[in-house]
Amino acid sequence: MTLSEPTKTRRANNPNPAGTAPPSGKAAKVGVMLVNLGTPDGTDFKPMWRYLREFLSDPRVIELNRLIWYPILYGPVLTFRPSKSGANYARIWNRERNESPLHTFTRSQSEKLAASLHDLPNVTVDWAMRYGNPSTGSVARKLVERGCDRILTFPLYPQYSATTTATANDQLFRALMKMRRSPAVRTVPPYYDEPVYIDALAASVTRHLASLDFEPERILASYHGIPKPYSDKGDPYRRHCLETTRLLREKLGWSEEKLMTTFQSRFGAQEWLQPYTDKTVEKLAHEGVKRIAVINPGFSSDCIETLDEIEREVRDEFLAAGGEKFSHIPCLNDSAEGMGVIEALARRELSGWV
Repeated sequence: MTLSEPTKTRRANNPNPAGTAPPSGKAAKVGVMLVNLGTPDGTDFKPMWRYLREFLSDPRVIELNRLIWYPILYGPVLTFRPSKSGANYARIWNRERNESPLHTFTRSQSEKLAASLHDLPNVTVDWAMRYGNPSTGSVARKLVERGCDRILTFPLYPQYSATTTATANDQLFRALMKMRRSPAVRTVPPYYDEPVYIDALAASVTRHLASLDFEPERILASYHGIPKPYSDKGDPYRRHCLETTRLLREKLGWSEEKLMTTFQSRFGAQEWLQPYTDKTVEKLAHEGVKRIAVINPGFSSDCIETLDEIEREVRDEFLAAGGEKFSHIPCLNDSAEGMGVIEALARRELSGWV
């Protein structure tokens, strides 16, 4: 096939267009893409509506038949929920950067990982969101345009669920399907039981508790819930969460009574994984427990579910039920322990590529 002159000119001006191999003679690059759940672009109605529509339209998240779910979604849910969710986001919004804390932390994690991998000159690090911006597809294309013919995608979910890890991977492969020559891909597996992760959680918990002016009688490991039918159909998420708690309990030398597993953030009328976090804190308070702390081992970064739901809603519920002292233990975020986990797993999965 003979190239037309305009085509020849375009290729001359752009020797490495998206979806093609890097120029001959140049070392191939490996892209590392951190992927988190997502965040709205703002707290007003329109950006919240766009974000919730994308999130709640995902069949991995809502498994109801579209004919049943869409009238509910485009009716009451997207009519009323954007305003309510926007008000919640407004309370935790990073106003200096005009973005959500999840956006801030994920960017920082990417920047710090890039700095820690400075000894690997052919590795380039970026970050994306499954829902919202920067989108997974746009970042995948950018990495390919930079000459990456291999991508290590790192879903920042310690415990696997089809509602998180699987849909993040789905979105990446949807983007690759549009490329004439797509890169080779690896994905970091769930790390719910990795020693480096458990050690980081234990160090974070120990440091935080040492800073308090009280000793919690109970500590809740609160994970984002999923509908119980998803678990019944084989999603391993509940098992992964319980194993994380067990290993953390073992590392800290605590009893089952001291460190409990609960599940939060349920949505809709169907049953979700139990015990529920909000009901548990109320029950503990009614039983005479006065001092508790809550950690969120299923979140790699603090976000709306930890900074508003736990720090505000669950705190208020515990105190209203008779509790006296409450503390939220921050997620690993971009702390030294958190970055140690991300770097260790990234280096392991890059083995053989760099």
